[in-house]
Amino acid sequence: MRRHPLQRLLLGALKALAVLAVLVWSLAPILLIVSSSLKPEGEIFAVPPSLFFTPTFAHYAALWGKWPDFFRALLNSAIITALATVIAVFASLLSGYAYSRFRSRWLAGSAFLLIVVRLIPPIVTTLPLFPVANALGVQDTHVLLAVLYATFFVSLGSFVMRAFIDQIPRELDEAAAVDGAGRFTTLWRVITPLAAQGMMAVAVFVVVYAWNEFLFAFIFTSTRAKTAPLVLAEVVGSFDGVEWGTLFAAATVQLLPVLAFVWITQKYLVAGLTAGATKG
Repeated sequence: MRRHPLQRLLLGALKALAVLAVLVWSLAPILLIVSSSLKPEGEIFAVPPSLFFTPTFAHYAALWGKWPDFFRALLNSAIITALATVIAVFASLLSGYAYSRFRSRWLAGSAFLLIVVRLIPPIVTTLPLFPVANALGVQDTHVLLAVLYATFFVSLGSFVMRAFIDQIPRELDEAAAVDGAGRFTTLWRVITPLAAQGMMAVAVFVVVYAWNEFLFAFIFTSTRAKTAPLVLAEVVGSFDGVEWGTLFAAATVQLLPVLAFVWITQKYLVAGLTAGATKG
């Protein structure tokens, strides 16, 4: 049934307004943080807000001079995020392949267990994990946080990878087997290249989570593996009072790398969110 031109125009206007509302809702906080990091201290909370101002980089200079730990923490965040991403993507690829190509009661039970574990609030697992980390001697290390972050996202990553691998024809596996390829050779040479988009989608989820995670980092680190969100909390709780310009500068520096990463890889993020919605 064809719509009247006026109806189509109204529907288009409503869609445009919805998109505009989403953009404002998403971008306004980011623009507020970035612009506040460039405003003089007295104009940050001016009422009404000053839309036109002379930018200053004094807050970034203060951040560099007063909070050198923040930049070391940024490096820690980068190392931990990279490790967690590699571990999570590799584990999700293996488990996704197993769930896609094999069927058994044990696998079905383990899939249910993954869902249950994913639903457990992270705070519940911190207390029993603390003495275990001390006993293993991995407290305040990059590896501990990387493993925790990867473990937290393997459940989601497994189902994302299963959805992608399900779309790869099984005939390719059979053809590889006829040529003498084993399971791991088939996975590495046939499945992995075709499932690369799914691996990137999992990587996006892990990077965003690991880069911004606070709870595990707060409980399991103190100095050596301290991450950027912890230093941001220290800036807020400074004894000298909150230097809002410095805080906004630190938030901007911490935000931009992951924002750029998500922008570059946004098509993989969309693919991960819609994985399994269609069949190839």
